Amino acid sequence: MPQIITLGFSPCPNDTFIFDALVNKKINTGSFEFKYILDDVESLNNWAFEGNLSVSKLSFNTFLKVVDKYVLLDSGSALGKGVGPLLISKKPLPENADLADLINNSSIAIPGKNTTANLLLSLAFPDAKNKTEIVFNEIESKVLSGEFDLGLIIHENRFTYYERGLQKWMDMGDWWEKESGAAIPLGGICLSRKMEKETAFEIQQLIKESIDYAWKNYPELSEFTKENAQEMEESVMRKHIELYVNEYSTSLGAEGKKAVDTLFKLAFQNQIIPRIPENIFL
Repeated sequence: MPQIITLGFSPCPNDTFIFDALVNKKINTGSFEFKYILDDVESLNNWAFEGNLSVSKLSFNTFLKVVDKYVLLDSGSALGKGVGPLLISKKPLPENADLADLINNSSIAIPGKNTTANLLLSLAFPDAKNKTEIVFNEIESKVLSGEFDLGLIIHENRFTYYERGLQKWMDMGDWWEKESGAAIPLGGICLSRKMEKETAFEIQQLIKESIDYAWKNYPELSEFTKENAQEMEESVMRKHIELYVNEYSTSLGAEGKKAVDTLFKLAFQNQIIPRIPENIFL
């Protein structure tokens, strides 16, 4: 009998690129059968509080809060430099503006309260309170319509906002890199602490093999990636993959682990979490 593993990840090109070979059995998964769920990362974040999935992509902001239920795998994460969320507006940033004052007094569409994007915004501007959760791919339209002054955009919107006439006010990734000196930890693949260690390490290795398979066949895009990319142009899919799937995705390494540790320390210092836990990593 196969061992059923429930797996959650987003339909974004970086995630489908990583998991295609694994869930569609393009690599040998041995005794494991992966039952996967594709959904927006904020939905996956919310499920994590209940511990519903054995393995799940989670925003690091959520991982901070469910670390008692999940452990971080070495493979599959989205970290890097120059990959952070952007704060955008319909209007250009006024010259000589007091940026903090403007942001604190603006209505802001965010892609979810449990996203790392919102965590970075909260760390940089703790007095920005007028925030509303909007599904990430609707934020550009909500800002263009004037419903919100600002939008905090993630994923492929990083490559499309300017074409729609929107203006960048701030790169939250730049702020993080200057503040911390570390790469930006956006999302990671987290595994239930209930799972046996041997099984956990086997799954971690399979994710690495799935990534290796995907790169060996790149720049060809799988049908799995294209079907789930929500009518995205292939050029945008490739930009998305090349930005968010990098050396940290294959293995966090020392620099990746330092970035995650730094996030936990800053979250503790800002009273977002009550303590810095041990055994964050598998």
